[in-house]
Amino acid sequence: GIASVPGCKSQATKVEILKNISGIIKPSRMTLLLGPPGCGKTTLLKALAGKLDQSLKVTGEITYNGHKFNEFVPQKTSAYISQYDQHISEMTVRETLDFSARCQGIGDRADIMEEICRKEKQAGIIPEPDIDTYMKEFVAEVLEMIELDDIKDALVGVLGVSGISSEQRKRLTIAVELVSNPAVIFMDEPTTGLDARAAAIVMRVVKNIVKTNRTIVCTIHQPSIDVFEAFDELILLKRGGQVIYYGELGLHSSKLIEYFESIPGVPKIKENYNPATWMLDVTSPSSEAQLGLEFAHLYQQSHLFQENEELVKRLRIPPEGSKEIQFPTRFPQNGWQQFKACLWKQSLAYWRSPNYNLARLAFVTASSLIFGVLLWQKGQKIEDEEDLLDVLGPVFIVIQFTGMVNCSSVLPFVASERIVVYRERFVGMYSSWAYSIAQVVVEIPYLFLQAAVFLAITYPAMNLYWSFYKAFWYFYSMFSTLLCFNCMGLLLASLTPTFQVASIFASFCYNLTNLFSGFVIPGPLMPKWWVWLYWICPTAWSLRGLFASQYGDIEKEITAFGERKAINAFLKSYFGYHQGELGVVAVVLLVFPLLFAVSFAIAIAKLNFQKT
Repeated sequence: GIASVPGCKSQATKVEILKNISGIIKPSRMTLLLGPPGCGKTTLLKALAGKLDQSLKVTGEITYNGHKFNEFVPQKTSAYISQYDQHISEMTVRETLDFSARCQGIGDRADIMEEICRKEKQAGIIPEPDIDTYMKEFVAEVLEMIELDDIKDALVGVLGVSGISSEQRKRLTIAVELVSNPAVIFMDEPTTGLDARAAAIVMRVVKNIVKTNRTIVCTIHQPSIDVFEAFDELILLKRGGQVIYYGELGLHSSKLIEYFESIPGVPKIKENYNPATWMLDVTSPSSEAQLGLEFAHLYQQSHLFQENEELVKRLRIPPEGSKEIQFPTRFPQNGWQQFKACLWKQSLAYWRSPNYNLARLAFVTASSLIFGVLLWQKGQKIEDEEDLLDVLGPVFIVIQFTGMVNCSSVLPFVASERIVVYRERFVGMYSSWAYSIAQVVVEIPYLFLQAAVFLAITYPAMNLYWSFYKAFWYFYSMFSTLLCFNCMGLLLASLTPTFQVASIFASFCYNLTNLFSGFVIPGPLMPKWWVWLYWICPTAWSLRGLFASQYGDIEKEITAFGERKAINAFLKSYFGYHQGELGVVAVVLLVFPLLFAVSFAIAIAKLNFQKT
């Protein structure tokens, strides 16, 4: 393909990062972007991949084969591989690739697979529910090409703690993008953090990819001789974003060495010396000043530059009869398939996270047991307001703190996964809605189990009034509260840059739900300028549903503050609870988690706290 980036400027600081860069990325070859730190090589790579920071102001235009940037859609036709290897630690290598295949549909072959499935159904053949045979074969081919066949069933794990090695993680990162069958692959520092042996393995894999008629563009900070000479082409930048060499390396870097040694004053390369190190030393600012040379100017006056420019001018015009690439949909799969794939991934991650789920269940179980012992058989033994408050108080505490534990537990879980979501969302695997809905849905069985445990232990222990209606409301109020706090945690994790910041905001929310729940200060007694917080407090509606359903129809008289009153009358006058509002309560208890979930989806779609 052909790329042209005439200029790139930072809008905030007006510092020129790239200056008048144009050239050709030749197909089925490996091109290296090289230069000292701060020369703009990563910026150029991101510009070509369509991943440029929106805060940067770009002048000029980027074209591919003569087609403008919006016509080519690099996210659909190429793959960008960051130097950071982010994956779901609870999934195996094979499952990670399967998920990529489910979402991306093996690139442009998605329509073929859909046609195969349609014909299978017409012929009475039941398609495999998990993943198509063709897709499996393609994933198997990628595993073999990237040399991950031997560890395909190994958990990815956490880097430096468990799972596969850093070099294997890098190869997995490459494989995940390769599953989409891209024509061009952009790699940012693929050997960073790897020793010589690991870097050699990664570069061997990269060369295997090129042999399949794919084009690769890489940035590498300080390549070894073996890594450097594995490339076919070199784009050498200097600080200021100017090109000082753009052409073939040649056998043992012969063409590169010949070009620079032909410049008067440039010292000859020593025998067995790394050409990359020699070249960077020779073209450094201090060397330029010492030699009195301007390598960017020399390149622009060279015959090599003239050849490149002539080729760019000739190829930047689209061939006659060519059309812009059309993509009927933004994502390879429809919304339902995206949701199913995300739900499958989230289900695996949750099932393999016992520390997360068992901790929540253990807290509910322990709290329920303590709660049941403290209030043993007191649910119906109510003679005055103190007896009633002795029952209502612990119920409020358990609901509040169980919700807080659920919210706090989900924060680190989602925050660690968010970086992976950013990457997968950028390449168009799925929409933010598919991920967000799946994230909420996957929590429901675990929250259901928590609420069921709470009901099974505390309801008989307290000897509350036995009826299906009352037991259901007891369960429903608890379940809705847990779901609400969980969705609130998801939202906070998506709105804040780090887990620590999210925890601070969560603590503030806990205080609000505690103070304005209507138990510490009953709603009817709350000052008018604060009462609006009471009406938008989720916990207030949870308590309203639980207490009104349990005691809102109990007409047993008790002594309340020196007066004889029925329990339901006392609840209405003191707390404002009555059974007639339970229909509204049922709806509101679902509206809160729904609002948090929708806000979570919007935040995931609009915000990106990833720096690279």
